[in-house]
Formats: sequence, C-alpha cells, structure tokens
Amino acid sequence: MSTTSQLLVSRLNPEVVAFLSTPVKMFIGGQWVDAAHHETFTTRDPGTGEELAQVASGTAEDIDHAVTAARHALRTSGWPRMRANDRAVILHRLADLVDKNAAILAELESLDVGKPYAQAIGGDIPSFSATLRYYADLSVNIRQREPIAVKGHEAYSALFPAGVAAFIIPWNFPFLLLGWSLGPSLAAGCTVVVKPAEDTPLSTLYVTKLMQEAGVPDGVVNVVPGFGETAGAALAAHPGINRMGFTGSPEVGRKVAASCGANLVPVKLELGGKGAAVLFDDIDVDRTARALAGAITLNTGQVCCTATRWLVHESIWDEFVNRSIGYLNSVRIGHGLAQDTGMGPVVSQKQQRRVLGYIEKGRKEGASALMAGGAADVSGSPGGFYVKPALLTGEPDNICAREEIFGPVAYLMPFRTEEQAVELVNRSAYGLANSVWSNDLERARRVAESLVAGNGWINAHNLFPQGVPYGGTNLSGFGGGVNAPSTLFDYLRSQSIVRPTG
Repeated sequence: MSTTSQLLVSRLNPEVVAFLSTPVKMFIGGQWVDAAHHETFTTRDPGTGEELAQVASGTAEDIDHAVTAARHALRTSGWPRMRANDRAVILHRLADLVDKNAAILAELESLDVGKPYAQAIGGDIPSFSATLRYYADLSVNIRQREPIAVKGHEAYSALFPAGVAAFIIPWNFPFLLLGWSLGPSLAAGCTVVVKPAEDTPLSTLYVTKLMQEAGVPDGVVNVVPGFGETAGAALAAHPGINRMGFTGSPEVGRKVAASCGANLVPVKLELGGKGAAVLFDDIDVDRTARALAGAITLNTGQVCCTATRWLVHESIWDEFVNRSIGYLNSVRIGHGLAQDTGMGPVVSQKQQRRVLGYIEKGRKEGASALMAGGAADVSGSPGGFYVKPALLTGEPDNICAREEIFGPVAYLMPFRTEEQAVELVNRSAYGLANSVWSNDLERARRVAESLVAGNGWINAHNLFPQGVPYGGTNLSGFGGGVNAPSTLFDYLRSQSIVRPTG
C-alpha cells in the first residue's frame, strides 16, 4: 500500500493489510499463480487516488489455462456428479464463511469500489451469502428427472450441469454480482471461470480463499484478473466455455454476444439502463424525494437500474424539486471507510471525467441546472474521485435524458397526463427498470405495465427480492433474467431419454 494509504492502515483489518501488501496473484486450478507473462496492473483507492495493490494481469494464455482447469474439474473433481444436497452443504459452508469474514470483505469492497463501508457490509456482502443459500436450497428441491407421458414409450427428461460457465463481472457491484453469478452456476454443478473488472478485482480474488476452506474442489472456480480487451475478449471467444454471463455496457455486450455466437455459446447480457421514476400528484412528496435522492446517491449513482429520469407531475414540481435538493445537500460526501460517509467517490478518474463531461454536454445542449453538481473537495482526500449530486432539467432529447451517465445525476421533466408520462418514458432505447409512484394502485399498476422494461416497481426503486426475475430488454440486455428460479435452469442442460415399450 502507498504512503498516503498508510494513513488508513490503523483502521483496517490486519488480514486486509496483509492481502494488499504483496502482489495479488490469479487463482487457477486451486493454485495462486502469476500471470503467464508476469505482468501486473495497479488498483487504486478511489477515495484517495493512491495505489491499493498490484494485481496479476491475465491475457489469452491465462484464460486458456483457466478454462482448461475448469474443464479438467468437470471430468475429475466430482463436482458436476455430486448429489445436489452435497453441493448445497458446501455452498452453505461458503456462505457461512462469507458472513464470518464480512468485515474483511466489506473493507476490500469499500476500498476497491469507493462505496461506503456501511453499504458494503449491510448490502453487498450479505447479498452474496444469501444468494448462495437461495440457490443451494433451490437445487435440492428441483426434480432432476421428469417423466414424460407419451404413447408406446417410456420417456423422461433429465437435467445435467451445462459445463463451464464464464462470467465477466462489472466494477460497480463486484461482490454482489459475483454472488448472483456463482450462486446458480455452482448449485447447478457447473465449473466456473471469472474475469473481474480491472478496477475492482480484490473481493473476488479474496473470496477464493474462503472457497478452499469451504471445500470447493480445485478447478471448480477460477479467477483471472485482467483487462477487457485482452482477458475479457479471450474468455468470451474461448471455445471451451458452455455458458457466458456478461454485465456491462451495451457496446461491449455486442462484442461479447458476437464472440459467443461464433461458438454457439448461450450468453446472458445484463447491460445498461436509463431508468425512470414517474411521480403522480397524489404521492407523499417528502417521502418520495428522500427515496429518489437515496437512489441516485446509492453507490454514487453507479447503478445500472437506478432512477435517473424523474418525471414529475407539474402540480407538485416546485415542492418536489425543493425537497430533493434539500435531501441531496444533506448527503455527506467522503471516503468509503469514514464512518459518517453517505456517498463515496466514483470508481476512477476516468469515471469522474465521464460524469462531469455529461453534465457539461447537457448544459451546452440547453439543460438547466436545478442543482449544479461538479467535482467535490473532500478534506483529507485531495486525490479522490469525488462528484457532487446534480439535478438537470430541459427537453427530453437532451443527451443527459437519453444516455446513461452512471453517476449521481438525475434529469427532471414535468408532465401533465398519464399518457404523456408513458410516452416520455418509452422514448428511451433502454429497458431495464422503471418505477411508478402513486397512492392510486390501480393507476400505478396500469402505468407500470405500460412502461417497456424488464422490471417495474411501485412506490419504491431498486427492489431485488430473491425469486423475482431481474433482467432487461432492448439495449438493456437479453438471455434471461437473474436472481430467480429460472436462472438455475440456465446453467442446466436438458436431455431426453426414450425407450420404446410397444
């Protein structure tokens, strides 16, 4: 860790300090190994801009090594052929170890992503362990063989692990989304290769230690950190994978889908969003303003499904805007490990420039600033990548109303009629998640069903109860949702067995 980062050491778990103090290797075949070409890259603390760790930088050669290890584990580890109940025991043991080591994982996640420690330990870490338990229990209760009634034949369908599942994990919720990926694929009996984001690989690498302790066989989970254009591209194009999951931008999603298509590998894409919140005139204005202020400051707005377009009925416009500004002004911006931080930095200097650049472009296109935003100065963290919340308003064709910014920025538009609100929301090329806010539940359901998206929420935003499919449409992705029973079946292949009886 750097000299500046040493200021944090006294507050860190000694295990975290030790993990960051030496170059972090990749994890392949149950072994910690250097990159084939011995290259590394630097991860940085977004709160200070200082170095966190040196991490092995994988290339196509390392990806091939990892896929080979995963395929070897398919044949020799016993994991795919293990009884579902026995796999579930191991997954529950891993979930217990994650809970036991939650403070370590939350510190790593906070340092790596920049999010407040309270959000990591209260949300991201328990979501991982809960997801493992959910799919472990689900896998025990599904029918592995299903009889088929056909005349003159004995027939049934049987379920088997799909093979090697590959995942490219994004940087905004690396540990939570790792759980959403590993939970169903491991419970199904697949082996796995993971390429974490180069900005945030640390929690994914650390948890492999816990996997070994839990009894996950060598080669069942392999982690290759590296850059998207090298390691990520090689993983998506590898002929040895059987399933692919990618979370990220539509631009990269297209490339991943094309690579998988060349090998006829099914791919699940969870892409960007430009979520809308439609606010009718009968709402509790104060409660809704507080909730939406929380939505755009959660993870510093780096949430693909969050509400970044606020459509506000004209009769409550002034009151809602004033209350929203009041709540946003009260959010304390600071380092993720500071106890009173309500919103941390964005993940990198590149992302800071992106957010500030969008605000500037929006204003040049005619948007007015209800709340100006801009770079934020944080005492004691002069090199951190901090931004202030911003509220803009203007025409619906403004760049800030159309494109995903991925920061604490909302674009507000007034509306008068229900039909006008629906039309404004459905102009978007995205289709991930929207919310409707009204005390008239009949109207709220009607409008929610009229908004084109994979997810519709009423009187809340960012809801992810396990068992409810979460996925997108249009530019927001395809290939099936996550977090639901159907997701487990995405990592199983069906085989029909038939015998003539006549």
